[in-house]
Amino acid sequence: MRRVLFLLFIGLAGLAVLIALGSWQLRRLSWKEALLADIDSRIADAPQALPEHPDPERDRYLPVAVSGEIEGEELHVLVSVKMVGPGYRVIAPFVTDEGRRILVDRGFIPTTAKQDSRETGPMRVEGNLHWPDEIDGYTPSPDLNGNIWFARDVPAMAARLGTEPVLLIARAPTGPGITPLPVDSAGIPNTHLQYAITWFGLALVWAAMTSLFLWRGRARKKG
Repeated sequence: MRRVLFLLFIGLAGLAVLIALGSWQLRRLSWKEALLADIDSRIADAPQALPEHPDPERDRYLPVAVSGEIEGEELHVLVSVKMVGPGYRVIAPFVTDEGRRILVDRGFIPTTAKQDSRETGPMRVEGNLHWPDEIDGYTPSPDLNGNIWFARDVPAMAARLGTEPVLLIARAPTGPGITPLPVDSAGIPNTHLQYAITWFGLALVWAAMTSLFLWRGRARKKG
């Protein structure tokens, strides 16, 4: 009897923990979906003037419009676009009408267009401010001789091009041959549903195994 009670206690305790973890992930799912909806709404807002002192947390995804002149020097960030293939993000310095220098992510070019000349000069750029978190311990250092970067390292790129550490990602074309890669929430991970399914699945297996152990113990006792 003690053995049966012990198995029952372990089974119920484990089941309660697994169900609680699954329920917590469902609550996290609701929170993440609300957060993503808020981000999408913020991204699509009407553009405003560039803040005087942009903050990476407060102003992330802030829609901004600037007028000025885009310069010809470029940094190329290696990327791959679904259904298109490998290419580069073109990062260029932009001098606003107020004399500020910022970075503009103009968008995507195929690898074959790396050496092509691109439209520069006066223009208006609309987009969203962003400070991408793309660097980890496995990210290679940029190939400065070949002008190939492997992540958008805003401080390093700003130092290289002599701009503020501010990146504006264009959401409309800034010249022929460049496809904008605007900011969206698709790159923000939302795996809470998968985790919830995993925990509830484990709870089901745990309940089945507990029932099996109890049944076998009872059968053995009868035998």
